[in-house]
Amino acid sequence: MAIETNPTWILVSIISFTVVSSVVSSSFDYGLALSKSLLYFESQRSGRLPYNQRVHWRGHSGLTDGLEQGVDLVGGYYDAGDHVKFGLPMAFTVTMLSWGIIEYRDEISSAGELDHALEAVKWGTDYFVKAHTHPNVLWAEVGDGDTDHYCWQRPEDMTTSRQAYKIDPENPGSDLAGETAAAMAAASMVFRESNPHYSQLLLHHAQQLFEFGDKYRGRYDRSVGVAKSYYASVSGYNDELLWAALWLYRASGREEYLRYAIDNAHSLGGVGWAISEFSWDIKFAGVQILASQLLLQNKHHKTHQHNILKKYQSKAEHFICSTLNKSKEGQNAHRTPAGLLFIRQWNNMQYVTGVTFLLTIYSDQLNKSKQRIQCPLGSVGPEEMLAFAKSQVDYILGSNPQGLSYLVGYGSRYPKRVHHRGSSIVSYKENKGFIGCTQGYDQWYGRQRDNPNVLVGAVVGGPDLHDNFRDVRGNFMQTEACTYNTAPLVGVFAKLRMLEEVKYEEMVMPLVSSA
Repeated sequence: MAIETNPTWILVSIISFTVVSSVVSSSFDYGLALSKSLLYFESQRSGRLPYNQRVHWRGHSGLTDGLEQGVDLVGGYYDAGDHVKFGLPMAFTVTMLSWGIIEYRDEISSAGELDHALEAVKWGTDYFVKAHTHPNVLWAEVGDGDTDHYCWQRPEDMTTSRQAYKIDPENPGSDLAGETAAAMAAASMVFRESNPHYSQLLLHHAQQLFEFGDKYRGRYDRSVGVAKSYYASVSGYNDELLWAALWLYRASGREEYLRYAIDNAHSLGGVGWAISEFSWDIKFAGVQILASQLLLQNKHHKTHQHNILKKYQSKAEHFICSTLNKSKEGQNAHRTPAGLLFIRQWNNMQYVTGVTFLLTIYSDQLNKSKQRIQCPLGSVGPEEMLAFAKSQVDYILGSNPQGLSYLVGYGSRYPKRVHHRGSSIVSYKENKGFIGCTQGYDQWYGRQRDNPNVLVGAVVGGPDLHDNFRDVRGNFMQTEACTYNTAPLVGVFAKLRMLEEVKYEEMVMPLVSSA
């Protein structure tokens, strides 16, 4: 029997599906960006690499870390293009990875990347467990920047100092102890269901580290002098203590940690600082967003707590308003002509990705509670916040005057001469011949050719104030990538991927139904 067809319906369907395909193809592939971003953390691994290592140009490295001090400090992450294991940025990286999973676990799982995300967190927390050798002792750093930067070698060939440095009661580091406590507390939430024993272990370490950091107060860069030229704690340790307390409250539910954040809100600056940046050093905006989440979720009981949380929220919303150019003149964050947030010349993308994450999760919270915020130049809803966050992500992925993806390995055009020792030298797997300290500078650093190994998933420092970018290996302010640049984007990529999927379904389903 012949089937009757309606030529008009067929034509409309073809046009409709063509339009849908055009809309979807014009957006970025956030799922692919998510997958690539998680690969980057495997490139940054120190220690003995596992059997399922997916970045094959890397090999084992740092296998004697801590040996001179009689402690096992093998593992963890290199922070950037060198081979020092800096505790403060490593801990912040793990906190942000964990926070992304906490907020967007289902979205990451839907993309098929949850196992890789959990592995990225655990590679860091396994190291922190090793580094926390006593309730009041935390190993803060392995290697030092001065000797490390003198050489240009693959991590597998390292001949630089692997001296390890610690904080303890005589040499305190409340900022480092606080951030590591925050990382382990957040990670304990990540593993609560899949690995409850490990989750409890992390929470136990987090509680001890917070108590240590609070009792023996001091800046870690005054105790570990070799860190000061590279990761100086400019903001001090007040923000990390509040940050750790709020994460411990979220992880444990124990009121004592919330009371700490409430009782010390004024003295530690939590409700005093109104700023427009968020980074491995300055956590106040993150503290204020965390506190605001508690308020919006009604996770408080007493009038006094409510009042203090409202003050935290006021500062969080100042941060958001200034980011969105909704504050008074002189209080707004700077932007490039093409719309990228611009905080500092050196590695500006770290600030962009951190702010993008905070805007994304706060827009979700406002959406759930059906609220808007009032800025000096008008009210702002969750849609506007998310739209701006998406604009920053799209800029990173290639919607910029250079037509360049600042996420390495994504798209057809991305930085090819990243300031990164392992990426810029022939893989140890291809050439096991030893490359000496200065030999790398002579033969590889100044080479006017692309890096032999693509540092997939790395977010480089990015363009200058005028959207200009020079892909030159020696231009480290723009071409060096760091773990804390990429970490905040993991959750955001997953969120945007899910939104694109929902949008596609909303466009396609009516067509399917009408058929």
